[in-house]
Amino acid sequence: MRSIDLAALLAAALLPAAASAAPQAKLVSCEPVDCLQVSGTRASPDAAVLINGHEVAVEGGRRWRVRLPVATVRDWSSPRARTIRVTLTTPAQDRTIDHDTDLPVGLLGGRIDLAALVVRLR
Repeated sequence: MRSIDLAALLAAALLPAAASAAPQAKLVSCEPVDCLQVSGTRASPDAAVLINGHEVAVEGGRRWRVRLPVATVRDWSSPRARTIRVTLTTPAQDRTIDHDTDLPVGLLGGRIDLAALVVRLR
């Protein structure tokens, strides 16, 4: 019974830390193009960061960020993707942590050219 209580306490202590460590993505300007900025935390500054299977050079230590042109993200993703896979690999390459990170709404969606837009007041 005591080992179950200890396991429950450890799980409860680790869950909030793991949940807050999920990477986030947002659209930023990198003149002259738009970029996707992905940021997060990692256990070690030496841990590799991969986005959709491609290793990227990041800025920062345990708190890191990377900016990728939207065209690059589009090339590395499936059409109309809504998430990217962010993988953190320990320096010894013995453990990886995968996160499916949400993309900004409509980032990789198709472009729609409107011939006309009608707005009516009620």
